Amino acid sequence: MSGWQQTVLGKGVAAFRTMSAFAKGGRERYGIALDTRARFEQCLDESTQRDLPLPSRAARAYLDVLFFHPFEDGNARAAMPAFAFVLAREGAGIDQVHPLQATRWADYVEGAADLAMLLGILINSAERRRPPWKIASRVGGECVRRGDGSR
Repeated sequence: MSGWQQTVLGKGVAAFRTMSAFAKGGRERYGIALDTRARFEQCLDESTQRDLPLPSRAARAYLDVLFFHPFEDGNARAAMPAFAFVLAREGAGIDQVHPLQATRWADYVEGAADLAMLLGILINSAERRRPPWKIASRVGGECVRRGDGSR
């Protein structure tokens, strides 16, 4: 993620923050503890749990970046590559992101579930809009292409 953040911000260094961070003109504070980085990394690892639906895992990665606030700057921008990576790793994607620009609170479970549902709709909609020869489907854990059968 540090490499992505360097690219997003156009800066040479994007290390995990070591002090409390603030957002929205100081209205939001993100504390730091000795285990914050380890807890963040553990949460991101959960995006690989195949027993959870893909939209839930992608939403979780997105929200973890937003609410752990791992970098001093640009965390909302960092959340999108994390989200996109979770989808791409499964051969999925979305072609619309505007609905993701909604207010979310860290302790609002229903909001996280709503985001996961929205992502499922966006993933399915994007797949329906792709030409048949480019639509990827997951068969037996492998990504195959419909149409010509190539991978």
